Amino acid sequence: MGSSRKPVDRNGRPLRDRARRAVVDTSPPSVPFAVPRTQSGLTAEVERSVLDLVLRAGEAMITTGTPVADTTAALLRMAAGFGVTSCQIDITFTSITASIDRDDDPITKVRVINMRTADYSRLSDLFELVDSAHKGQIDLSQAHRRLDKIVAKPHPYRRWVVTLALGGMAAGVAILLNGSWLVALIAAVTTMLVDRTLRWLRNKGLPYMFQQAIGAGIATGVALFLNWGRDQFGWSFEFVTPSLVVAAGIVVLLAGLSLVGAAEDAISGFPLTAAARSYEVLLYTIGIVVGVGFVLDLGGRMGIPLHVTDHSMLATPFAVQLVAGGVIAGAWGLASYSRPRTVAVAAGVGVLSAGSFLLVGKLGLGPVGSSFLAALVVGLVAGSAAERLGTPALAISVCGITPLLPGLLIYQAMFSMVDANDFVPGVTMLFSALGVGLALAAGVTLGEFMATPLRSEMDRWERRVRHRARGSRT
Repeated sequence: MGSSRKPVDRNGRPLRDRARRAVVDTSPPSVPFAVPRTQSGLTAEVERSVLDLVLRAGEAMITTGTPVADTTAALLRMAAGFGVTSCQIDITFTSITASIDRDDDPITKVRVINMRTADYSRLSDLFELVDSAHKGQIDLSQAHRRLDKIVAKPHPYRRWVVTLALGGMAAGVAILLNGSWLVALIAAVTTMLVDRTLRWLRNKGLPYMFQQAIGAGIATGVALFLNWGRDQFGWSFEFVTPSLVVAAGIVVLLAGLSLVGAAEDAISGFPLTAAARSYEVLLYTIGIVVGVGFVLDLGGRMGIPLHVTDHSMLATPFAVQLVAGGVIAGAWGLASYSRPRTVAVAAGVGVLSAGSFLLVGKLGLGPVGSSFLAALVVGLVAGSAAERLGTPALAISVCGITPLLPGLLIYQAMFSMVDANDFVPGVTMLFSALGVGLALAAGVTLGEFMATPLRSEMDRWERRVRHRARGSRT
């Protein structure tokens, strides 16, 4: 038998194992069964730059309280504008992960979300940047420079303007709840004092839950003083209504919580972020409850009489209450650094939401049903008008439901627990307040969803996110 010759190179030396296999194995390469991955045609350096831009823009959006679904759709649209269509976005409560699926070298980047602050003017600039990138109106380097300017740009208003806006907001809440002009003035001064105190504590690094408790405690302390003055000096029950001062302060403290964002995350198929945001809202609300209950209990031990005036027996003209609703929404828009146009739109929506709530309440639906229908109207208006006005829907909807927050119901619940020493009615009222909050969030979210056909047709990135919410695999 003849011996088989080993493959050799052109110099007569035996080939190494790898080269030998290359010579011997002449069969065609196997065809993979998996679907080939898409390629953007861009270099890895450019794709990394796109990911960096997407992560930074996403962080800025999330810190303003933007729902994850809206942020995800915006970031996918931005990446597609620069030619990256195989981008994957994953957002949790504390981080954003973006990756590009490439055959040879997949790219993944992570960015941690740190500070959170509501600045709706910055949010408007970010969405304008996304639209410009998606339409191809700017290149990648211009987008990075524009994002740098947006992030570094200071707030459009000075901090004392925000303090005055919060005071006006508290005054509007007092008027909306049938309070007198004197109660509105006291509520405004008290809320401005709370704001300056909490700002000082925030600079000292005090956790936000304790800030909420201290702010609610200050407002309740002022109410206890007014209760004491009414018995000592015979102040009029009609003009001095301490419970409305506390309710106004609680509404201001509740307004900064991401209630709408948590609900939209849950409905849009992002349960992890929704759970984290919901827990944050619950924790900070507990801080308010603890602050109110502690000061009420302290006042009872000191012998200071406690009163809760039936505000429904007070008479405030309907037109004045509508104006108060507009003041509340517009003032919160100003305190959230919205543009003047957004503030005006928010004020109009506040008038609409307050009027809807008051009119529906007369039909006997109760606070939960009335809140849901009023929030539904707010969501419809915000979802349909935001695109035409160039204003984020979040800014309009959050400001629009502010007049409906259950500040008085929370105070009445804690008063019932402390004064009557009976937890059952108090807990029932707290659950009613929770129901109002859920009704507001659900109403706004449903309203924005129903407003979708009224807007221009969704692009495929928005459809991709909505398919996730419906559990669709198409």
